[in-house]
Amino acid sequence: MPDSHAQLDLEHFLPYRLSVLSNRISQIIASTYAGRFGIGITEWRVIAVLGRHTGLSANGLAERTAMDKVAVSRALARLLERGLVQRDTHGDDRRRSVLELSEAGYRIYDEVVPLALARERMLLAHFNDDDKRQLDALLEKLGKGLGELADAADAA
Repeated sequence: MPDSHAQLDLEHFLPYRLSVLSNRISQIIASTYAGRFGIGITEWRVIAVLGRHTGLSANGLAERTAMDKVAVSRALARLLERGLVQRDTHGDDRRRSVLELSEAGYRIYDEVVPLALARERMLLAHFNDDDKRQLDALLEKLGKGLGELADAADAA
């Protein structure tokens, strides 16, 4: 590549490294539930969020999963069709729908959560308690940096 072009060492570029690592971890963990329950990563994230935060709107669900609204909408449609998620209208506002896991959805949630947590323990097995605290602190700092990055992008 000629010196006149900008240079990017992609393998050391933090957003790329985090993305690759996250994708690989998610794919490995997904292998524990994909075949058994017939759900993919996006569906699992929807189930995981609704298992913890019931009564969300579709927009609220997209925000909590930090995923593309179209991907969330497609996953939600598949989960609704399979009867794993139910949609109801908000008590005060009949135009607003809210989502929650069905009993079948909770059965999957209750089975996958221990599997996912076991995989997380395996992933962190080489970390001592100090390493785990440091990782958590560094991730918190990255989260704060993300907020500043978003503000800068909004201002641009």
